[in-house]
Amino acid sequence: MRNLLLISTFITIIFSACSQSVNTNVKLKSDLDSVSYALGIDIANSLERGYVNELNYNAFIKGIEDVFNEKDLDIADDQARQIIQKYFKELRDAKIAQNLEEGRSFLEENKKREEVQVTESGLQYEIIKEGEGISPTETDTVVVNYRGTLIDGTEFDSSYERGEPARFPLNGVIPGWTEGLQLMKEGANYKLYIPTELGYGVRVRPGGVLEPNMALIFDVELIEVIKGTESTKK
Repeated sequence: MRNLLLISTFITIIFSACSQSVNTNVKLKSDLDSVSYALGIDIANSLERGYVNELNYNAFIKGIEDVFNEKDLDIADDQARQIIQKYFKELRDAKIAQNLEEGRSFLEENKKREEVQVTESGLQYEIIKEGEGISPTETDTVVVNYRGTLIDGTEFDSSYERGEPARFPLNGVIPGWTEGLQLMKEGANYKLYIPTELGYGVRVRPGGVLEPNMALIFDVELIEVIKGTESTKK
């Protein structure tokens, strides 16, 4: 059987990614071993990014073996691509709907807290500390420190981690930031609860922590307001 090591290695990785009990006692002793293992990682990561969490492993292995053994395929290549595209679209649509529902449920409960205020657009904010300086307008540039988390507390971005404040024109960020920062004065610290409509929506980088339609939380310190946008800034 041609390339049996390649087949068995990436099957092992996929099984492991899906939390099934298999023998993972594979030693990487040669270049082929390393390449095989790397391919397994790549395939498993691709499946994970596509929200695949279950497979019929017997059918999966049969498909691999039929290709490597040059057997007649039960499904033609063109049909296989159509099946895969349709399946991944269904998985993505389901994930988008799930994230939207989870975000709305979280925000619905969150706005019941006394310290949370809600704007007409649906933006929620909590005043941690009031500032005493000026407030920015949409055409200003701001200097801020911030921490972004998902509603489950997972951190996905932080100027604190990078060791320096962020600086950007206020009209060049997501609507929730543009609106929320204008409520603040220099020196203020607010927590912004941003629904997907005021966030990134479905426009997120594939494979990252952020998924389509997620509600987001930002803890923001407004350090400085620079009047007018700076063309050299992102």
